[in-house]
Amino acid sequence: MMSFDVNNIRILLALLMLGIASYTDIRKREVNDMLWIIFGGLSIVTLFFTPDILHSLISVGISLIVAPIVLLVWRMGFFGGADAFALIVLASLAPGSTFSNAQITPLTTLTNAALLSIIPIIINMTRNIISILQHKDIFEGFENETQKSKIIALFMGYRAKNPRFGFSIEKKDGNSRKFDFALKNADSAEFCSSHDTWITPGMPYLIYIFGGFVVQLVFGDMIFSLIKTL
Repeated sequence: MMSFDVNNIRILLALLMLGIASYTDIRKREVNDMLWIIFGGLSIVTLFFTPDILHSLISVGISLIVAPIVLLVWRMGFFGGADAFALIVLASLAPGSTFSNAQITPLTTLTNAALLSIIPIIINMTRNIISILQHKDIFEGFENETQKSKIIALFMGYRAKNPRFGFSIEKKDGNSRKFDFALKNADSAEFCSSHDTWITPGMPYLIYIFGGFVVQLVFGDMIFSLIKTL
């Protein structure tokens, strides 16, 4: 009974941490490192309340396999430091946690988050199709751009009159406008402030991590489930 109670407390703490981090990231676009220190400390404290500390340490050790991977992804600029720290602390706070009978791995939250991050692509495409059906010239000024780039743009972003929390995916080429799909560093890229420009949404990746963890708890590993379905 003690194990059940402690595990639930650890899961609740993990949800609280990700909830605070996601809310802060949305409001301020940054997360104070003290959050990771506090919940990292709590992960150590709760460890001593488990009935089998050795087993718990092994579980944490296995879950922390994710650490070098997310640190590498962070350094490559695919997501920010807060995202990496969130996954590392999560691995020590609630290792292997799920309410389902489905198989999960130390990377399940990360892979679930990656799949959830596809949602904005679907939203972008839907938004652009609606604009085209409304006879809006979303490619005005891009007459010299290739058809291939225009198709990619339909998935990558949308044309915003007054962008907020988005990264520009266009550049000037003489008197013409061209699309620029170069990778933006999640830690250093600046949000676009130009008017009437194509942007890709700057949705905080912490939201996907939060969602990926919730999916892990109630459903398991989305990729394993897809593989079984196929």
